Amino acid sequence: MASPFTPQQFLEALPHARALSMQLDSVTEDGRVTLSMPWDARLVGDPSTGVLHGGAVYALMDTACGIATTLHPQSSGGTATLDLRIDYMRPATPGQRIRAEAFCYNMTRTVAFIRVVATDDDDARPVATASGAFTNEASRRKGKE
Repeated sequence: MASPFTPQQFLEALPHARALSMQLDSVTEDGRVTLSMPWDARLVGDPSTGVLHGGAVYALMDTACGIATTLHPQSSGGTATLDLRIDYMRPATPGQRIRAEAFCYNMTRTVAFIRVVATDDDDARPVATASGAFTNEASRRKGKE
């Protein structure tokens, strides 16, 4: 059973995604999701460099993973992060939009396994990569709408 929500509805339901101005850039037939967010001075971690705080990059990557989980054909419709291990490779370039592309590479009855890569304008040099585990659970919002 797939998610009762479209990827755009999933994204719009998250207050932090709206606060960070995240947007859904693409969803492919094989379930790859690309989200992005603009550079924003309010999200800078070190004012002397202008580099975005790692927590903002994490939030983008985590959200992309959640959407990728719900798109999997074996998804039960709801998800929550169990574990997300991020390797930060380099600072995101100040002033550039950040993108996160996520996909589910394995789904069990209760757990989705996800990989995600975050980039800025330099696609050849990732800002961060991550792998994670997300719950595969019936949506908690079902029946409440």
